[in-house]
Amino acid sequence: MILIDPPNAAGRGRLWSHLASDASYDELHAFAREVGIPERGFDRDHYDVPEEWYGDMVAAGATPVSSRELVSRLVATGLRRRKPR
Repeated sequence: MILIDPPNAAGRGRLWSHLASDASYDELHAFAREVGIPERGFDRDHYDVPEEWYGDMVAAGATPVSSRELVSRLVATGLRRRKPR
C-alpha cells in the first residue's frame, strides 16, 4: 500500500510530505513514476513530496496516515532505512 503523511516536514522554505510503501520499493517507485515524481525526490525509503502535491497523491491512490504510522509501518515491514550515523 502507498502511504503519505501530512505535509509537516519543513525544508527549503516549504512543507513536505513523505510518500512510502509498506509493501516494496518497486511498488513505491512505480507509483512515483506514474504520478510524475522525479527520481531525485527519493530519500532512502520514501519520496519527499511538496505540500501542494498532497491532494494529488491522495487522489492517485496514496493512503493518508500520520507520520508516526508511516514510520511504524516501514519498520514493521523491514523497509525502514535510517540515516547513517
